[in-house]
Order: sequence, then structure tokens, then C-alpha cells
Amino acid sequence: MFYVAIKILIYDKIRSFITLLGVVFAVSLIFAQIGIFLGLMETSSTIIDHTPGDIWITSKNNKNFDFSQPIPEYLYYQVAATEGVEWTEKLIVTWGIFRQKEGGAEQIEIIGFNPDSGIGGPWQMKTGSLNDVKNGNFMIVDESAENRLGDIRTGEYRDIFTTRMQVVGISTGAKSFTTAPFVFVSYPKAQQLQPYIGVDNSVFIIVKVKSGFEQQRIVSLLKQRFKDVDIYTREQFSQKTRNYWAIETGVGFSFLLTIIISFLVGMLIVGQTIYNSTIEHIKEYGTLKALGASNGEIYKIIFSQAFLNAIGGYLISLVVTLVSVKLYESAGMVMVVQRGVNLLVLLLTLIMCLTASAVSIRRIRRIDPAILFRG
Repeated sequence: MFYVAIKILIYDKIRSFITLLGVVFAVSLIFAQIGIFLGLMETSSTIIDHTPGDIWITSKNNKNFDFSQPIPEYLYYQVAATEGVEWTEKLIVTWGIFRQKEGGAEQIEIIGFNPDSGIGGPWQMKTGSLNDVKNGNFMIVDESAENRLGDIRTGEYRDIFTTRMQVVGISTGAKSFTTAPFVFVSYPKAQQLQPYIGVDNSVFIIVKVKSGFEQQRIVSLLKQRFKDVDIYTREQFSQKTRNYWAIETGVGFSFLLTIIISFLVGMLIVGQTIYNSTIEHIKEYGTLKALGASNGEIYKIIFSQAFLNAIGGYLISLVVTLVSVKLYESAGMVMVVQRGVNLLVLLLTLIMCLTASAVSIRRIRRIDPAILFRG
């Protein structure tokens, strides 16, 4: 029966091509939406995920990484004295205005970190060194900022608010979810740049747990001691940030809606073309039934057509997706293609095509072999 399905697809070349094209369109769109969504989620927590440390201490009722409020800096010393803590580090995340050379301004996200430890700073440098931001008005700009801030080179001077800053390095890989580019400065400089933080406040305290101590036990211990802050493991804070952007902002729903529409469009195209093919070959199916073929054997022909369209469309879509990853990157977008995503899309494609063939199955069930003798 599989052979018969192949012969039908080859015979109906134009219809088969249209069906395959429809599957490729729908599946490619599903691939793109899932990949871009996962890429956005990765960028939303990229600083958290690339920062060494096991525990993050944030302001009370904080919902995400980008909009946390200041916390007292003295907590840093109290946390450091807690049993089971190997080291602590302070980190500032705040917002600023970046003045362009040709005029105008862009909003930026300022990361204030300790260049001696590198905790919270850029993890991959294109030019310059983390230590270059020490002791002065110096900054590192991520290369992803080029679309917003223009062509920035090491040694140039730009203004953040009214402070003249020199670019001493270009980082790579630290792309911001909010589209406001990341600019890295020393921790004391971040305190000076944003007056509302002040010299007595921090934004995050990052904790490394000593070997032999359980993270959750230290989290519970810190929660007992410090009631006016929120305390998370790194994984929990990363997921909380992703959930905020995916659920509370409606971003996730928008992508889900597009995926559902793509799925339904693909199902409609496949179902319509297979149904038309079934009607066109209705007498041939009647002949098979007259020769003793069961409904189940004819169903196999229909399902085989759907299966072949699914596999063919999926493979072409996967190739298109892999090729287009670089195009998305050149446009400043992150598209994630993972084995798990590939398997999920394959499953969705099979469900889409096989379900679409159900309409044709119902038509086959009602075939009367006597149709051969009708005009």
C-alpha cells in the first residue's frame, strides 16, 4: 500500500508539489516561531545564566532581572558572613541614556560589576579586557549594540547622561532582550552614573555556596535571616525572568497563537489536497474494494500519502531553518535550533498531516464498489 501511495503522489505531480509546498511553509513558520521565542528567552536571562554563582539576592517582589530595585549594600557583608557561603559579589543593573556623536540619544542597560572578579561582567571579549574599566570613566559595549548605537570602536568617547566615558573594550554574546544594549562599567562607576542607586545601595548580591553545602539549605537559611529581600537559586531566578517576559507581557501567547495558526493552515492545505486526490481516484479505490481490499488497507494508502508529505515537508523545512539561522543573526535576532525542538516540530508535522487525512478516511469508508458500474 505504501508503494501505491508513492505512485499516486508521482502521478499527481502538481497537486503533490502544492501539498509539499504548503507543508514546508507551515512547518518553516512553526520552526521560526519556536526558534525565535526560545532565542528571546535565552537573551532575557543571558546575564544570569553566564554569571558564576549559585544564589541571587534581589529586591522584594522582584519579577525579573531588568527591573529590580536597589537593596542596601550592607547586606553584602552580612551575607558573606553566613555559614556555607564561599564568596559574595555585588552587581548593579540600571538604565541610562547614551549620547550619540551625531546627536540624539538611545536608552541603554548599564551593568556595574567588579572587574577584579569579572562576576556579572561580559564573558567573551572581542577587544580589550575586563580590567580596563577600573579606576575611571571607562566602559565596555557589546557588539550587538551596533544596530542601536552605531559603529562604536575601542578608544572612542561617548556620553552616558552627562558623564564623558571612553570605550575600552567590545564584548560579544551579551545581547539584551529589551533591545536596550548592555554597557558594562565598574561597580563604583555604575553607582555614580545612576543617582537613585547611590553609593550605599546595590541591586543584586550573588552568592557562591561552599562545596559540601546544599544550595537550597543556604537559600532557606538566608531567607530566615533576611526578610526584606527575595532570594533565589540561579536557576529559579533565570526561570522567573523568562516566565515574566513569556507570560506576563503576553510575548509567549503571541508566539503560541502564530504557531497554532501555522498548524491549522498546514492542516487545511494537506487535508484539502489529499481529499481532492481521493475524490479524483474514487473509482480506483472502489476497484480495490471490489477486489477484496479492506477499508484498513485503503486507509494505509491515504495515511502513507500524508506521512510522505509530512516527512518531505519537514526535512525541507529543517534545511531552510538551519540555513536561515545566520540570516536571523545578521538581522540582530537570536534563533535557537535544538534537537528537542526538532523532534517536537517533527511530531507536530506528523500530527498535522495525519489528522488532515481523516476527512479522506471518512469518504473512503462510504465507498460502494458498485460505483464502478455507474456512469
